[in-house]
Amino acid sequence: MFSHLILQRFSISRMELSTMRDAFNRVAKKQKLSTSKSQEVIDQVGHDIGQTLLNIQSDQDPASPVDQRSILAELRSKLTASSLLKQLEGSQKELNIDLSKYQKVLEKTLNADISKVYRNVEFDKHTLHQIIISHLYHEGMFDIADCLVTEAGEPEAVSLRCQFEEMHQILEAMKSKNLEPALSWVSENHARLKASGSDLELKLLKLQYMDILQKKSQQDALNYMRTYLSPFSSSHMDEIQKLMGCLLWAGKVEQSPYADLIAPSQWEKLSEELAEEFCSFLGRSLRSPLSVAVAAGIEGLPTLLKLANVMAAKKQDWQAMKHLPVPLELGEEFQFHSVFVCPVSRDQASEENPPMMLPCGHVLCKQSIHKLSKSCTRSFKCPYCPLDASVAQCRRLFF
Repeated sequence: MFSHLILQRFSISRMELSTMRDAFNRVAKKQKLSTSKSQEVIDQVGHDIGQTLLNIQSDQDPASPVDQRSILAELRSKLTASSLLKQLEGSQKELNIDLSKYQKVLEKTLNADISKVYRNVEFDKHTLHQIIISHLYHEGMFDIADCLVTEAGEPEAVSLRCQFEEMHQILEAMKSKNLEPALSWVSENHARLKASGSDLELKLLKLQYMDILQKKSQQDALNYMRTYLSPFSSSHMDEIQKLMGCLLWAGKVEQSPYADLIAPSQWEKLSEELAEEFCSFLGRSLRSPLSVAVAAGIEGLPTLLKLANVMAAKKQDWQAMKHLPVPLELGEEFQFHSVFVCPVSRDQASEENPPMMLPCGHVLCKQSIHKLSKSCTRSFKCPYCPLDASVAQCRRLFF
């Protein structure tokens, strides 16, 4: 149920988002106008009452006392003639109308029936359990994962726990500004990190050095540098010199030109980098496959919803199609490798059906060219421009 609501909340197209923004801006504008008008009315009433009090207090002649009743009656008449209540009601009524419209826009946009794009696919329960359990361990939700392992009867999946347990212990320690577990891990994996070209160990040592400089003495920081950072001087002399300059600001680095070296963002970046390296050594990605699949589904959901609505209006079942009739564009973060889909056949290129470039520069798959050329018996026109081509002129592309 929770994931269903999440998908609903994020299945918003850019056009729908623009409509929501415009409706919100209208409400915000009317709210400002209503507030301004209300303040104007309040100021006017205050001014009239203040002027009346001055008139009452200004008379000092006991022989001809001021007729307070007439002054108050005059004030009452003036306030009545101003129709103050109608002025307030008018601006508030306009605001309420726009608020009502905005609510309808939100209900229409955020309550999409995503069941329209659900495809009844049979899943292997064992595989599905493994995917979910792996995701939970990957995200550090060990208690929930252990519970699912027990209830789903997947005892072998517990082996996944030990792979991520150490990583999350290190990350939890880093949240508490404790770098010891992280430093122990990079020391144990020094050779592998060096082979991969990673400078994670140096970054962690630098952060530890800055933490010592901030919390302990100048001498403690200098001793730490001589012991742990001096081996990097031959390849990172500029950074070592910068760290030496920090010694002049011991205990007050936040006031120095080097304040960025102790910023909270440094800890966050290093935590993510360590997690990425750790997952890489396990042969896994930083993000779990399940989280990537859900994120990609959320991004493609608006297109699928529109497709379902259009096909329903035409009384056609889009789920019976082998290929989507419209492209499903995803962001660069979901492009993990080069993939070519033939714009004619909609088939994904493969070793048997590779992408081929025509003389005009357009690209089709080999099987599409085979069909257009009538089994390589004649020349053919490019589907996207008027130029002729022959099979012999087409060249295979490699991604």
